[in-house]
Amino acid sequence: MTTRIRAFVAVELPEPGRRLLADHLRECAGVAPGYRWVAPDSLHLTLRFLGWLEPEQLALTRARLSEVRAPAFRLGLDGRGAFGPRAAPRVVWLGAAEGVAACAALAVAVDGACRAAGAEPDPRPFQAHVTLARQRTERERLPTLPDVPALTPWTVAEFVLFESRLQQQPRYVPLGRFPLL
Repeated sequence: MTTRIRAFVAVELPEPGRRLLADHLRECAGVAPGYRWVAPDSLHLTLRFLGWLEPEQLALTRARLSEVRAPAFRLGLDGRGAFGPRAAPRVVWLGAAEGVAACAALAVAVDGACRAAGAEPDPRPFQAHVTLARQRTERERLPTLPDVPALTPWTVAEFVLFESRLQQQPRYVPLGRFPLL
């Protein structure tokens, strides 16, 4: 019997940004307990969600991802947004402000590699963002949140294939790191 693995491809946030956001997320959790706030060490920008993969497809995906050739780029985050109704969004996120085009180009290259490995097309268009929180219960209202701290842009020099281990707070385990040029 094979064990399927839930996987996705992402860009990690640098440690200084995670530290700055840790205090912010703690403060937001106090203001909006009806949302499940992401643990700082789990913050990432998803390039492609893959879902549940058989070990063979995961190995093929890893091989195809190693063939991706894209330049390193600067990425800056700024501006909170949400998916869903304004008063009660399903997801609260932090958007990309600098490097949006380069990040989107990398997402296209990663998507091509994943599709070459047999992944189904993703029906949702790519939007460069870092998820900060998810609604715990439907129609939970989102109160006014504290301002997001200013984050320093950084150079994205690699992308990562992660396993997503579902627990009360998901845990992400790197399965492969792929350097950018």
